[in-house]
Amino acid sequence: MSEMEERFQVTEIEREKVLKNYFGKGLDGPLATFPSKDKRKYIIAQEIIKRFEVGKVYLEKEINEILKEIHPDFATIRRFLIDYSFMNRSDDGKEYWIGKCS
Repeated sequence: MSEMEERFQVTEIEREKVLKNYFGKGLDGPLATFPSKDKRKYIIAQEIIKRFEVGKVYLEKEINEILKEIHPDFATIRRFLIDYSFMNRSDDGKEYWIGKCS
């Protein structure tokens, strides 16, 4: 179990409730709002990150386009994904990726 999983222990019932509340049009649709509580953000981020391909390198513009489809405040969501290690970013901020990248 990762440090994040330990910090945000989430039951399946809790996960389903949060996802249903925030993704009112289904998991492939937009977010109604980006939650203020970190535990809810964590649950939402676990779902959002599934929209990205592991190991693929994305440019910031590509990340923004995908996140804009989810919520207008894509910068806040992108920052959360980086800060909570769902996504990695190059030192110059130009490239992003999920998981290991060669």
